[in-house]
Amino acid sequence: MSEPTAPDHPNAVQGIDFTELTERFGTPLYVYDGEVITRQYQQLRDVLHPGVEMFYSLKANPNISVCALLNSLGARAEVSSLTELVTAQRAGVPAGQIMFLGPGKSATEITACLKDGITVICESFGELDLIDEIAAGLGTTAAVVLRVNPSFAVKGGGLTMGGKPRQFGIDEQALLDAPDLAARHSSVRLCGFQAYMGTRILSEDVITENTERILDLVERLSERLGVPLDVVDVGGGLGVAYFTNERDLDVAVLAERVNPHFARFAQNHPDTRMVMELGRYLVGHSGTYAVRVRYVKESMGERFAVADGGTNHHMAAVGIGSFVKRNFPMRMLNRPAGPDTVRWNVTGPLCTPNDTLGKAVDLPADLRPGDVVGVERSGAYGPTASPVHFLSHGYPAEVLVHKGHARLVRSRDDAESLLGQQILHDFRA
Repeated sequence: MSEPTAPDHPNAVQGIDFTELTERFGTPLYVYDGEVITRQYQQLRDVLHPGVEMFYSLKANPNISVCALLNSLGARAEVSSLTELVTAQRAGVPAGQIMFLGPGKSATEITACLKDGITVICESFGELDLIDEIAAGLGTTAAVVLRVNPSFAVKGGGLTMGGKPRQFGIDEQALLDAPDLAARHSSVRLCGFQAYMGTRILSEDVITENTERILDLVERLSERLGVPLDVVDVGGGLGVAYFTNERDLDVAVLAERVNPHFARFAQNHPDTRMVMELGRYLVGHSGTYAVRVRYVKESMGERFAVADGGTNHHMAAVGIGSFVKRNFPMRMLNRPAGPDTVRWNVTGPLCTPNDTLGKAVDLPADLRPGDVVGVERSGAYGPTASPVHFLSHGYPAEVLVHKGHARLVRSRDDAESLLGQQILHDFRA
C-alpha cells in the first residue's frame, strides 16, 4: 500500500462537511469516522485465520462509544485499568471477552476482575502471589494468563518490548526455572500465555516472525510448567503509517504469511483460544483533530499559525521519542487548499515552545484567522495520552460519525467541570 494520502472527499466525513461539524460542535474537536473503524476491523477479520479472536486495546482510544462500535462488529476488549474495565462492561462487552493486563495492577482492580470472571494477564511473580491471596479470600479460583518477556527480540517495530529488561511480563528464563509455579498457587488456574513484542510495526514479515516464535515459545513453556494452553495471546502491534516513506500494512499479504502458523497451532491445539491485540490499527486512521487558527504571525523569517488546540490534546504529534520532528498528515478542513502553499508552523495555545502540532507544514499562503486545520490519522493516542489539563484547557469535544449521523461522544470540558472535583478552603480566617 502507498504512503498516507488525503481522503477522496477531504472536507467531509460521510457527506458531512467539516465546516458544519466545527460550527456545530466547536473547536478543538476530535472527529472519528465510524466507516473507517468498520473498514479497518472488517478487512482484517475477513482474511485473518477464523480461529483468531481480535481484541481491541482500549488504551488506544478508550471512548465508550468507540468501544461499543467495535464490540458490535465482533471485537473483544483488552483493558488496563479499572475505568477501562468498566468502560468495556458498559459498552456491552461480555466478561468472557475481556482480558485485563498491565504491570502495576492494584488489589482493587484484581478484585474487580475476579468478582466478574475477567481473565487476568499476570506480569510478575509478586502479582501472582497477590492474585492467589485475593482469590482465596473470595473463595474463588482465578483464571490467569502469564505474560512472558521472551529472551528474543525481533527488530522492526516502533518500540521493541522483548529481549530486554522490562517491567512487562516475567522473563522467559525465570518461568523455565519455576516448574512448580502452578502448584504453589492453589487459588489460581494458570491457563495460558501472552507475549507482546513491539508496537507500530509496519512489516508483514516482522509480525509473522513474532507470531511464529511466540507460538513456539508458549508450547515449550506449557510443557515445562504443565500449564494448559486454554488461551494464547500473540500480542499484535500492527502499525499505522503516519510519516513520509512509511506504508500501511497489506492485510492480504499479512494474512497469507501469518495464517499458516495459526493453522498449524490450531491443528495441534484445537481447543486453544488464539488472541491478537489491536489498538492503533483499528482506530488510528479514523480520527481527525480539528483546530481553528486564532492568529497568524511571522517570527525571524518563519510563519506561525497559532491555533486553539495543540499538544495538550495531541501529544503524539509532538514527536516524543524521535530525533527529528516528523509531522502527522495535516490539511485545511474549511476550504480547498489552492496551489499557492508555503511553510507554516502550526502551534497551540500552551506556554511552551514544545506546543507544535506541525513544523514547516505546506498550507495555503493566505492562511488566516478562522481557518480550520486538521491533523489526520489521529484516532489513537489522542487526548487520553496527552496533558489535557495543562493550563486547565481540559478535554476537547469528541464526535463519532456513524451511518451518516454525527454523534457527540464526549462533551467538552469547561471551567465548572474542571473545578468540580477541587475543594476550596477559606484561608482568610
